[in-house]
Amino acid sequence: QVQLVESGGDLVQAGGSLRLSCAASGMIFSRNTVIWYRQPPGKQRELVATITNGGSTNYADSVKGRFTISRDNAKNTVYLQMNSLKPEDTALYFCNAALSWGQGTQVTVSS
Repeated sequence: QVQLVESGGDLVQAGGSLRLSCAASGMIFSRNTVIWYRQPPGKQRELVATITNGGSTNYADSVKGRFTISRDNAKNTVYLQMNSLKPEDTALYFCNAALSWGQGTQVTVSS
């Protein structure tokens, strides 16, 4: 059974940084593309960043230059390094892989 567990969310001031983690089990992790999504309060879920099994990355325009997605296949974990955080980055952040979702981790950025 595939399981994804996100962690690392917190309350941070604008301009600060956080690193989110997505730990996977129950799949051949290294073969899977992993996607970070977020859902701001009262809004629809949106794609944040993608990393393929080959390590290629893609980002939403709103986070380019500030966020970095990476993976450690030995630890079955994908990371989202978030720098220069803005209040509009406030959201519940989810990871997705192999058609499965984690429960999310809350990021709140105060102004």
